[in-house]
Amino acid sequence: MKKLLLSALPLFLFGCGQEAAVETEVVAESEVAAVAEMAPAIESNPNKNAYFGDTHIHTVLSFDAYLMGTRRTPDEAYEFAKGGAIEHASGFMMQMKKPVDFLAVSDHAFYLGMMRELNTEGSAYSDHSLSEKVRGATSAAGSVAGFQAVLGHMRDRDPNSVDDLDDREIRRSAWQEIIESAERHNDPGNFTTFIGYEYTTSGPESQNLHRNVIFRNDNVPSIPFSRLDSLNPEDLWAWMDSNRDQGIESIAIPHNSNGSDGWMFERTYYRSDKPIDAEYADLRMRNEPLVENSQVKGTSDTHPLLSPNDEWADFEIMPIRVASTLASRPEGSYVREAYLNGMLMEEESGINPYRFGVIAASDTHNAAGSFEEDNYWSKTGLMDIEPHLRGSVPLPNSDPDDPQYAQGASQYWGASGLAGVWAESNTRDAIFDGFRLKETFATSGPHIRVRFFGGHDIDGSLTDADDVIGAAYASGVPMGGELDRDGDRAPSFYLWASKDPDTESLQRLQVIKGWIEDGERKEAVIDVACSDGGEVDPDTNRCPDNGAEVDITTCETTAGKGAKEMSPVWQDTNFDPAQRAFYYVRVLENPKCRWSTWDAIRAGVTPNPSMHATIQDRAWSSPIWYNP
Repeated sequence: MKKLLLSALPLFLFGCGQEAAVETEVVAESEVAAVAEMAPAIESNPNKNAYFGDTHIHTVLSFDAYLMGTRRTPDEAYEFAKGGAIEHASGFMMQMKKPVDFLAVSDHAFYLGMMRELNTEGSAYSDHSLSEKVRGATSAAGSVAGFQAVLGHMRDRDPNSVDDLDDREIRRSAWQEIIESAERHNDPGNFTTFIGYEYTTSGPESQNLHRNVIFRNDNVPSIPFSRLDSLNPEDLWAWMDSNRDQGIESIAIPHNSNGSDGWMFERTYYRSDKPIDAEYADLRMRNEPLVENSQVKGTSDTHPLLSPNDEWADFEIMPIRVASTLASRPEGSYVREAYLNGMLMEEESGINPYRFGVIAASDTHNAAGSFEEDNYWSKTGLMDIEPHLRGSVPLPNSDPDDPQYAQGASQYWGASGLAGVWAESNTRDAIFDGFRLKETFATSGPHIRVRFFGGHDIDGSLTDADDVIGAAYASGVPMGGELDRDGDRAPSFYLWASKDPDTESLQRLQVIKGWIEDGERKEAVIDVACSDGGEVDPDTNRCPDNGAEVDITTCETTAGKGAKEMSPVWQDTNFDPAQRAFYYVRVLENPKCRWSTWDAIRAGVTPNPSMHATIQDRAWSSPIWYNP
């Protein structure tokens, strides 16, 4: 009988200096065929399906989640994502209205698994000076004290000495738990898991520079690269390149640029006056094709000070830096401005480090994302589970005539967000390919689906095609793509969006355009489709008000308003073939009550007047770039 030699999983262990030993076994060819025959066929759609997921989940293995009371494991995070109910640190059960399609557990690489060791009787760290504080993190006050103690340890230790909590074997063991959990729950065709982690670095004054690192498959390094290895993101990218040379493929996804104080999208190298050059741009774009533009800690799409003519720019803005009360400078902190600055750099020097697509994620520290306004449990376990702790209702014993509210960061947080990707199948390879192609979109929580195509041969007849999407792929490029100049012809765009059946209907569909004109950055917001029979005013580029309202005493919304689906073809009448430009889609739902208003109604009090009472959830596509 002919034999085939099959190798076990090849793990290249970066940093160990040795290639992992590979065990082999001889398997009969007939046995291989039998296994293949038993495997169910995986549906593949060349026009691609929309898949929703979360790439930013913290469990018991993250130092901060542990201190917040979270004891839920990666296995439980995956069960929650598949639609199951799991227990919150305070004791109630968390469950979504519907499952997601993919998930990556992304625990912090530094101190990975270490808080559990500090709190494990008989462990080598059970008598550490921090152990008592860690053991005491069983209430909101205890969590705050434990968190402050660990951050103090990080801040006050000698930077030239080895951190006594940087135990590489514990980090490696916890990393193996994450790997094994992802492998247990990966179900190609039905539910996809990604092996990942968070690289958590920052500037000296809480300038947030965090990234999630997501691996394509189960070929991963033996230990993740953390801030204890280097605080410089450029060193992370170099590590990723080194892994790639060994066949280990990954991407990094920056998050909370809104809390970076302008550090996330600078025009120089990290902590340097050296201008960004082609080498930097290539390194960054190779490793960071995507960015989070929405999550629990606010929206990073744009800011009212950066987009004063965008009426919808003031959406879930977090004005402070991550883990700080310091203000965060808007310039250099928001995605739309980064797109403009990238094109300006391209105009000046031919390089652009900011051609990234977008996703959203939760950044939950409860092992379970909170995506629904009326089913909200915030982010930080015991520290903000009570409404008064997150500022939505007055503090206990507050004077009813002069109510006082908590002023913590969680007052700015929201029920966001979800990553969307167009992929041929619900598998690691197909979804990761979608990430690489930037055929991705972001939502602030709902399962809104968005498509976006641009091309010189797209016109109104596209919507009459038997296969609209197939025709769109044939005559243009999807979101994340690039359009080159075709004489003086203006490109046209096909937009499509459909509502989440469990939330509000769609109110309007918009194109966000950015361009460079005479060396200056310009932007415009253009409504291109209106609900309820409305027509776009050609002078203002705005839809009329569709009459959708919210009763904030009951959270009832106006019935019968809004659209289930929108699908226009649009052409830019102000197109200049000589100007660099980007275009992306934003779709807005009808308004509904924000989570803070739901808290107030349930508590029988008036909503906090300093918080938005309602919210218009939304989705954003990745851009299409036009190159003159």
